[in-house]
Amino acid sequence: MGHQPRKRFGQHFLQKQEVISDILHAIGPHPDDLMVEIGPGLGALTYPLAKVLTQLHVIELDRDIVKTLREAHANGNVVIHEGDALNFDFAALGLHLRVVGNLPYNISTPLLLHLAEQIGCVRDIHAMLQKEVVERMVAAPGSAAYGRLSVALQYRFKMEKVLDVGPDAFYPRPKVDSAVVRMLPRATRELTAQDEALFARIVTTAFAQRRKTLRNTLRNILEPADFETLGIAPSARAETLAVGDFVRIANGVAEQQKTALTTDKHR
Repeated sequence: MGHQPRKRFGQHFLQKQEVISDILHAIGPHPDDLMVEIGPGLGALTYPLAKVLTQLHVIELDRDIVKTLREAHANGNVVIHEGDALNFDFAALGLHLRVVGNLPYNISTPLLLHLAEQIGCVRDIHAMLQKEVVERMVAAPGSAAYGRLSVALQYRFKMEKVLDVGPDAFYPRPKVDSAVVRMLPRATRELTAQDEALFARIVTTAFAQRRKTLRNTLRNILEPADFETLGIAPSARAETLAVGDFVRIANGVAEQQKTALTTDKHR
């Protein structure tokens, strides 16, 4: 297409046909799926998806690519949304939305958290990301890769790495390996924090100094007796706690706050 990749958009265009076929197989598109592609780029996934789907939505920030896509699909079934996916209202497209994309590595984490906030409309997500980020996303408690991102996303999604992708699959070649991750929203109330802002604050605080024990990192949130009540070892570190443990801590603190508020009202 004669497009010069732009560093400020983090553009690395997928071009290896074998990898494209593997990704399409992992996605498994059906004609009536409501699907949106983030960052279609030069159309490596866009064109084969459009052949299967009755309609495909794409979100693209690069004006030159938008212009080319509009010309190529002027009379087709591709709906082009020009703009930043970080600000896009995915819920406006409808329910049971399937999200796919080769996500720009420089915004991948905030973009995934943005999608997590709109999980109510999402059926599944298949995303290409930096391999290191995918390994952090799917990491289990106790591993070096397990951290705040792991907990934040595993609270919302069940995830698995489905494909490793080398630098040779892209133009220009990135300096890192990539991977495709499948993200499935968790069943309603499978893991439910009463106060999700509090839950997020506790997770962030616990991992802020990951080598320190919870007794130290959460000392301004939990009293020594609270650890025993919650069944959490004060000598443990954040990286050893499962997502459910963080939910239990957050809900315990939320209940304490409710009790304190009720007591104050009756004084």
